[in-house]
Amino acid sequence: MAKMLEILGLVLIAIMSLGFMGLLQPTIEAGLSPLFWGCAGATLMIIIYRKMKNKKEAKES
Repeated sequence: MAKMLEILGLVLIAIMSLGFMGLLQPTIEAGLSPLFWGCAGATLMIIIYRKMKNKKEAKES
């Protein structure tokens, strides 16, 4: 599960970078588009989930 989340996070960061530069879809304007914010939010949720999971595992140990 951890490796899958890492891969998903990297894909989201790549999409976010391409969306910010405007290389992904020419119809979406470059910069802070909804595509950028969607990927940024999803990446943030993965980071928070992993942090909570690590705290829980550390507490159980």
